[in-house]
Amino acid sequence: MKRFLLSVAAIVGMATPALSADMAVKAAPVPVPPPVYNWTGFYIGANGGWGESRTCWDFLPALGGVVADGCSSRSGGVFGGQLGYRWQAGQFVFGLEGQGDWADLKSSRLSLIDPRFSTTTKTDGLGLFTGQLGWAWDAALFYVKGGAAVTSNRYDIWTTVGGIGVASATSTRWGGTVGVGFEYGFTPNWSVGLEYDRLFMGDANNTFSVVNPIVAGAANRIGQDVDLLTIRLNYRFGGPVVARY
Repeated sequence: MKRFLLSVAAIVGMATPALSADMAVKAAPVPVPPPVYNWTGFYIGANGGWGESRTCWDFLPALGGVVADGCSSRSGGVFGGQLGYRWQAGQFVFGLEGQGDWADLKSSRLSLIDPRFSTTTKTDGLGLFTGQLGWAWDAALFYVKGGAAVTSNRYDIWTTVGGIGVASATSTRWGGTVGVGFEYGFTPNWSVGLEYDRLFMGDANNTFSVVNPIVAGAANRIGQDVDLLTIRLNYRFGGPVVARY
């Protein structure tokens, strides 16, 4: 028995160095790189939030000059959707987007020129056509945007006593917009974000349905600016996240 145990010990002693050498040459497994979010692709989504429209009414008499009739602001809800395309190169993200929103922004005020009348401005639709430039940190995206804006408006003049409508006009106005936003991809194809936009609609003359009752024979000029703050939910069409090696 003693001789047998000595033989087993000798065999084990010779096998141990060979086993240790074999284990030493085996390479450690290559770690799997973490996934990197890819923003490239077409996307469609919905948005909703808050808007504020500020309008200023002026009248332009036939003899020249400008007669100011005051400004008013009103905030309300907006809701709509967006469609766009983004392309990512490294950490830079470039995009084009179209957005349309229903709005409920209505303001009324007493005329400063003739208190017998009140003026009302209602904005019931907004549109944005913009380009984007963004910077991505994996699934987080910060971007700025700018382009064209359009608003759909209705203007009314009412009698202060009785609230009788005496003149009205409609206007589709074009202007410019700039904005900034942050978006986060919580799945490979779904993302949620927060965006602020400023619309610069400028001044535009409007033709009322009847002769202007506030300043007889005068043309009407209305200036408008709009602020938008919306929450956005997007679905991106495209492949899964890719790995960075």
